[in-house]
Amino acid sequence: MGHARARKIPAQLVEDEEYQLRHERVAGIDIAKAKADVCTRLPPQRDGGRRASRVEEVPATAKAILALAVRLIADGAELVVMESTPDYWRMWYYLLEGAGLSVQLVNPAHARQLAGRPKTDRLDAQWLARLAEMGLLRPSFVPPPEIRALRDLTRTRLQLVRDRSREWQRLEKLPEGALVKLSSVVHSLAKVQSARAILEAIAAGERDPKALAALAHPNVKGGRAAVEEALGGMALGDHHPMLIRVHLDHITLLDRSVAEVEDEIEAALDAIPAAWGTDPGGETGPDAGRGPDPAVLPAAERLAEIPGVSPALARAIIAETGLDMTRFQTADHLVSWAGLAPVARQSGPRTRKPKKGQGDAYLRGYCTQAANGAARTDTFPGERLRRLSRRLDGNRARCAVARSILGQVAGARYRAPAPSEPDLPVIPASGSSKPLRTLRVAAAVLCPCAAGPCGRGCRRRVPGLWRSSRSARRPARVFLARRVRAGCPGA
Repeated sequence: MGHARARKIPAQLVEDEEYQLRHERVAGIDIAKAKADVCTRLPPQRDGGRRASRVEEVPATAKAILALAVRLIADGAELVVMESTPDYWRMWYYLLEGAGLSVQLVNPAHARQLAGRPKTDRLDAQWLARLAEMGLLRPSFVPPPEIRALRDLTRTRLQLVRDRSREWQRLEKLPEGALVKLSSVVHSLAKVQSARAILEAIAAGERDPKALAALAHPNVKGGRAAVEEALGGMALGDHHPMLIRVHLDHITLLDRSVAEVEDEIEAALDAIPAAWGTDPGGETGPDAGRGPDPAVLPAAERLAEIPGVSPALARAIIAETGLDMTRFQTADHLVSWAGLAPVARQSGPRTRKPKKGQGDAYLRGYCTQAANGAARTDTFPGERLRRLSRRLDGNRARCAVARSILGQVAGARYRAPAPSEPDLPVIPASGSSKPLRTLRVAAAVLCPCAAGPCGRGCRRRVPGLWRSSRSARRPARVFLARRVRAGCPGA
């Protein structure tokens, strides 16, 4: 039987669109450390004339930027575009936004000057303005002021926690030089109180291994005899106690700083009305939704119901994504923005292994941390991570589960859906786990009973929503499909 002849596709002539302006009056700003070049594009002053460009250099001071805002408002600027240069853009963005202008932050890679052309700051500003007036630039996500303040707090907490971990690592290496093998008989210096007590005693001048071993808990690994043996060869110098005290004091200071920042994070989140819950009677406020049988849980507690997401992680995720999920068209857009979506690499007949893209490194780390936390639970994300780890390396498996968790975050939208919202289509049952995972996300959107009451009269959890046993997959899928068809999976 002969091969069918390939159908030839004739060449087609596609007419190009006419030159179209999206914005008549725009401004492009090329920002440096101490100044910025601003190009304002204005319509022609007479019929049949050419568009005009006004280029000026503005110092990076609050007074000069506010004066620029007055000129742009007088010119009727519809849009102001600037590149996201490292932290230098913040002053320009905040002041111009506060003056009432529509400001967009764009990725420098999207506004790169054409190759072969001269590059100066003035030409870059003109190129930005030309791209902006054509609508060829995609704005980056800049959260509102209250979310920016929350983000500063959560990122500072993360840096303090990392500094504390580094101090514990230094403190673990220091006694090794004095032949103290304490880290061999305790699980962790940072988590075991006995290790902290022994180090405090060594810094205070205690040298007797038996007296130091008596400070250990009787249930320590190997018992107190193992601790005494690990300290038997101790050869401390005159400088070791002083250095141990320095590290312990620094750790104590970091513990106190982390606790203070965490209190500020909770207070900052409670001050945002969009993060409040709702009591059964319909009252809302900072303390609403925390009592028994609430109508809507607070945003952080809603997210904390997702397997692997702790309350601290929930607050950190809110600080990165904000509370307005309409900024991202779909869950896939949010996943791609976080850098968890695989990037295709195909050229001709060759298709290489996809890699995850660049995105918000903080959000990507939070979701990966949630995936690690879910690995120790008997839930669907934990079962999926263990299943993928058997055929993939650990990093790829964690990335896949982190992508699923972030999709659930986007689907929950931090709130209960209104009764007027349309129901999602029912996902057909099959033998794979992907339809079940998608069905669970759809159930969370229609009725997040796994994360709290849905506001439609439902007051109980969905049995089997996070059930992960292989024999229970199909019954759970059928159970959820019936609830999704009914419009409320927990009713």
